[in-house]
Formats: sequence, structure tokens, C-alpha cells
Amino acid sequence: MAEAVAVPAAAQFAVTPILVLMSGQVTPVALIANLLVAPAVAPATLLGFSAALIAPISPDVARLLVIPAGYAVGWIIMVAGWAVNLPFAIVPWPSGLAGVGLLALTLAVAIPILRRRAWRAIALTAAGAALVAVLVVRPIAAPWPPKGWLMVMCDVGQGDGLIIAAGPGRGVIVDTGPDPVVMDRCLRRVGVDDVPLLILTHPHADHVDGLPGILRNRRVGAVIVSPQRAGPRSGARTSATLARHRIPEGTASPGTRWRFGPSEVAVLAPDPAQADMNGQGEGSAINNSSVVLHVRWRSGSALLGGDLETEAQDALLHRLAVRADILKTPHHGSNRQSPAFLASLGARAALISVGADNGYGHPATSTLALLHRLGATVYRTDQSGDLAVVEREGRLAVVPLGR
Repeated sequence: MAEAVAVPAAAQFAVTPILVLMSGQVTPVALIANLLVAPAVAPATLLGFSAALIAPISPDVARLLVIPAGYAVGWIIMVAGWAVNLPFAIVPWPSGLAGVGLLALTLAVAIPILRRRAWRAIALTAAGAALVAVLVVRPIAAPWPPKGWLMVMCDVGQGDGLIIAAGPGRGVIVDTGPDPVVMDRCLRRVGVDDVPLLILTHPHADHVDGLPGILRNRRVGAVIVSPQRAGPRSGARTSATLARHRIPEGTASPGTRWRFGPSEVAVLAPDPAQADMNGQGEGSAINNSSVVLHVRWRSGSALLGGDLETEAQDALLHRLAVRADILKTPHHGSNRQSPAFLASLGARAALISVGADNGYGHPATSTLALLHRLGATVYRTDQSGDLAVVEREGRLAVVPLGR
């Protein structure tokens, strides 16, 4: 028994520093998962390899060997699916050498504690109490996501990452935030493992660099991007990643519509006739080329404005009459907002995806004052974490996850 535990433990300790360097996370549940799948690994490997060797000579015998191998592989897959959904299955951790150093320091403190019986009892009691709080107390107090959610704005820090309900286990994703690990965690919290459509509003890092997190163990059907892709390295990296995964990439003209589950998604902008709309500051032309979406549900609608700035907002106002109950405030609530455009929407709630203490001054005081004057209740991810849009008594409401 001691040897059965020692081998998976040694393997996990060997690969953990590499995982920290590469992805900025640790997986406490991996040791348990490895112990559970260990009896199935040898049969799956040996039987599968034998079937591959025998198949050219005797396909019938190979088919017989594949049957028990399939059961062994099925057990491994089932354990992996169970383990990844456990609380604290993946714990965020600083990446790079700093993360490895912190890991070494943590082990240097933990090992002496666990070797002393009295200290070990205290540590295990505290860990057990924390686990009970996560498994029992928190689900009773605030289940997440709320039942029947329609849209979730993920707390991705300084960036955008939204999920639109598309049916059980499915979601249309609009932008991926700057961090793959953070976006992957949000999708797992919400329970989305199938992405029929991914929309990247524009190729700035805080909207597209989290793409690898979307692709982690999920199917992505197709990707819509902004026609403005020149300049940022993030846009080139994104296209290369999509090509490597053989995911089709294209643009969508204003008026394009899709229906996914309870949600109807329509493209409002950018208008090809108004390309290269410059504004103030570096990157404004790319911001103004953001894919703008209007999402409708039976109880109301939302406008998702990407990083649209004043010039493009005014152009959209003059081209279309749009109303929305919920506004995804453009450009993280920067001061580049058109009062006439925001007033025309009639939004009752304004969601702002923004990082705490960011260096851009987002959201701007002037924008917050404007939204309040227009009668919109403001919700911010830096203050409330993830934000869910739900239906309540025939109207849309916003439910914060809370910090």
C-alpha cells in the first residue's frame, strides 16, 4: 500500500514545479486522481499497444483486446471528470520562478507541521473546516451560477470575458479576458464545456489572450473576429492558435443573427463603410472596430459594446435606434463615452468589467456620474466579482457573485 501511494506522490511532486512554471496553478486533487486511476493505467496501455500490434495480422483478436482496454480508459476518463469538478481541484498560483520559489517555501513550512502529530491534527482540522464551508455552507448561502442564468460577466481583472446562455452546458463566449487560467475557472464555475460560437470583439490582449483557457477540454464551433486585425501581436497569436486547433475564423456583417437556446445574438457593428475610425489615443481605431452585439431574451435585452469609443458610438446612434435593458459598458467605463448614445439605450443596469486598482483610471468618474444621471444601476467586477444576468418576475435582474 505504501508503494502504491509513493509512486503517484513522487510523480506529482516531480511535475508540480513544471506546471507552476507553465500555467500558474497547482492541482491538489491530482494525487487522489492518480491513485484512483493507477490500477487502470497498465491494462489500458498494454492492451491498447497489443491491439495495435495484432490488428494488421488479426483484426478480430485486436477488437477483443480493445474491449477491456476501453473499460480501463473509460475509468480513467470518469475519474478525471469527477476530480476536475471538486472544490480546489485547481488552485491559482503565481507562475514562473516566483511561483516555484513560493511553492518551495510553502513545502518548507508544511512538511515540519505535518510531521508533528499535534500540529498535524490542528492543520487537518482547519483544512476540514474550510472544506465543509466550501461544500456545505457556501452552496446553501449562495449557489452559483443562479438557476436559469442568461449571461455571466466573468471577473477576469482588467479585460472582458462574457458567457451567453446557449442551453445546458453550452455558452456563447464574448471575449476571453487576458488570462487563460482565470477564464477557464469562470467557465468551470458556470458549467460550460461546449462553445458553439466564440466572438472576439477586437484584437487587444485584455480581450483575446485568455483564448487557451477557452480551448482547454472544450469544443469551440466557430470564431467571429473584428475586421480590424492589423497591428497588435495578440491578433496574430490568436489567429495562429485558432489555425492550430482547426477552428474556423471569420467576420460577420451587421444584421447577422444567431439563435442559441434562450438567446438571440445579433451583430450591430462594425459597419465596413465606417472602417478605420480614429479617435484619441493609441489603439482607438481598433477599439472603434469592436464587434458590437445585441442579445435578446424573452424578458429583455443587453447591448455588448466591446471597447467602442465616442466616435463609433455616435456613428452607431445615427445609423440604428437601439434599446437595451442591460449595458455592457464600453471600454471598461473609460471617459470616452457619448452621452447621447448611452442615453438612447434606456438601460436600467450598467455592467463594468474592470480590474481593481488598474492604471488606466477605469471606470472614469465622469462615466459613473453619467450612468447614475441616466438612472442606470452600476455593477462592477472589481467590487462584486462575477455578475450574472437572470430573469426575475418577467424582467432582467443582475446577481453579483460577491467577493
